[in-house]
Amino acid sequence: GAAVPTITGGAGSLFAEHADAGALTLTGDGDPETLVCDNETNARLLFGTPGRSAFPKDGINDNVVSHAETVNPDGVGTKGSLHYTITVPAGEERVVKVRLAAGKRLPTIDTSYDEILERRKAEADAFFADLTPAGTTADEALVLRQSIAGLLWGKQYFHYNVERWLHGDPAGPVPPASRLTGRNAGWEHFNARDVISMPDPWEYPWFAAWDLAFHCVPLAHVDPQFAKRQLILMLREWYMHPSGKLAAYEWKFDDVNPPVHAWAALRVFLIDGGQDFEFLSRIFTKLLLNFTWWVNRKDSEGNNVFEGGFLGLDNITVFDRSETLPGGASLEQSDATGWMGMFSLVMMRMALELAKENAAYEGLATKFFEHYVYIGAAMKMMRGNRTLWDDADGFFYDLLRYPDGTNVPFRVRSLVGLIPLYAVERLERKWLEPFAVFRENFDWFMKHRADIVDYSVTTVHHGGETTHILAVVDQNQLQHLLARVADPAEFLSTYGLRSLSKAHQANPFSFGNASVTYEPAEASTKLKGGNSNWRGPIWFPTTFLMIETLRKLEKAYSGNVRVALRNGQAVPADVTPRHDPDAILAGTRADEAIGAGAAQTRRRGMTLTGVPVPPPENTTTLTGLAADLAKRMTSIFLPDAEGYRTSNGPRGSRQAELFAHDPHWKDLIWFFEYFNGDTGEGLGASHQTGWTALVASLIDEWSV
Repeated sequence: GAAVPTITGGAGSLFAEHADAGALTLTGDGDPETLVCDNETNARLLFGTPGRSAFPKDGINDNVVSHAETVNPDGVGTKGSLHYTITVPAGEERVVKVRLAAGKRLPTIDTSYDEILERRKAEADAFFADLTPAGTTADEALVLRQSIAGLLWGKQYFHYNVERWLHGDPAGPVPPASRLTGRNAGWEHFNARDVISMPDPWEYPWFAAWDLAFHCVPLAHVDPQFAKRQLILMLREWYMHPSGKLAAYEWKFDDVNPPVHAWAALRVFLIDGGQDFEFLSRIFTKLLLNFTWWVNRKDSEGNNVFEGGFLGLDNITVFDRSETLPGGASLEQSDATGWMGMFSLVMMRMALELAKENAAYEGLATKFFEHYVYIGAAMKMMRGNRTLWDDADGFFYDLLRYPDGTNVPFRVRSLVGLIPLYAVERLERKWLEPFAVFRENFDWFMKHRADIVDYSVTTVHHGGETTHILAVVDQNQLQHLLARVADPAEFLSTYGLRSLSKAHQANPFSFGNASVTYEPAEASTKLKGGNSNWRGPIWFPTTFLMIETLRKLEKAYSGNVRVALRNGQAVPADVTPRHDPDAILAGTRADEAIGAGAAQTRRRGMTLTGVPVPPPENTTTLTGLAADLAKRMTSIFLPDAEGYRTSNGPRGSRQAELFAHDPHWKDLIWFFEYFNGDTGEGLGASHQTGWTALVASLIDEWSV
């Protein structure tokens, strides 16, 4: 097998030898004790069997905490530490200097040590100064810097050989037989030995596929090559299942995450300049397999309505959507179907980008355009007596269908009903000129399949130009949905977008013995893994996608859609984002104005009734609402005049006071997993910079 590395301790230093890394020396100032054990499982403690080492991996901890004789007295092993015993008087400090160097030599700790640290700090200051947009406030710059730093700090080596985990290490104890039918039993091909961006190495020391996709967006601003490698890694042959499924996360690869990988890859491609077609091609070809897995495995009726399971939303609905339903029923999911509409449009867009270099991709662009239309139509076409879209409420709901044809809508106003908005793209006719094959196929489909096209494609004639808006809602349905998004009594929190409408606080939804109630912080209902924390709190990834949707729709409708404001809300400025990551398509700037003049819309076969366009004096544009959401999200981390940050909780709490006034803590920011839907207080993992690092992208794109 592979050579086992060794660590030898002595004279206040640790000497390591490794077949790949070579020799390394770690030394500290003063006279620390060296503690060495083996990085091996404590088999006797866990399994009651002899282990490979007399000094297993918890030996250092047990020695320090309990003074147990659990470290190797010979000072040799595969895990080591420098142990300092220091008394720190009140109000004083003590500094320990440690240095790692290549080779078998003691690195010096002298005046050069401080000089090197100052030099590195100056380099970091210059790096982040260059990264920070002009006009950004000092407080915003600090948030941007620390969110990116936390994201970079979250890289971690991840080693997981499923085949060996299931069957046991040849030199170790035989694992229980239950493993062979337990979690990840169908993933024997999975064999990871990589540095991966983790959600939080402290509390989540494993990757999560849809978290990782969002990590890569802010990462692309500082290290686009690493971001691209991360996205490709999840699609490699020793990660992706042979069926085309992406591994969800270590504790259950079989769970289904929202298919956001394509969106992240396109976002990274554009942030990086939109020229790395090799990267885009590698991603696209593997995502073809993943898309096919979704179609084959999560569309049980073959009707383009999807049943993805809990989809990372921790049971935002009535029950665990990953469980088998009684009576042969199936749950048709608005969010799963909306995600697949979005997936289709992103794949279409990728194919058009690749077609600039290779015309063969035009046929695939056609395929994904048509599949998007099938999905959009399926969401609103009548089957039985209901569709996913509810005309009476102006909202999308999950639909429980029974074999006898009866169905029950789960009238829960949540992100499940807003996610279909994420499926949006626009195609200007002038963009299609270079793509003769795609343009011909597109026009044929528009003409000959008008029966379904009209459900999800709106054509806008404006200023002599023609734009096709690809969205699963028409303008009337859009106004209904956005009215709820912009309503403080429903989704709009002072600090972002709630995951469940606040209306359910007074009016819970009940089904049998189960109910869904708005809970702004930790949920009292414990379903998926003991966690149901999407029943009210604010999450960065889903609000980020809503902001992006609003930006796209603003361009598509050329400012002709406005959103009413309520309850004395201030009117946000009608703004344009500083940076537009969606600015390249077919060699044309996507942020070019369509032109002046009144817009005309056409959607054959649809009756537009309901919400009138609100009067301008009480409205904002879609980019105004997007900028307002970005401002609300960013404000969670910004200090007020007295130094309090909303994320640290209510004034008077120990945490809030410490981070507001203590000189050692007041400029340190925690990036929590999610946030209280009413107060903005940080919740969940406190160091999950992960997808919460999207705040850096919000500052970069929207701060004015």
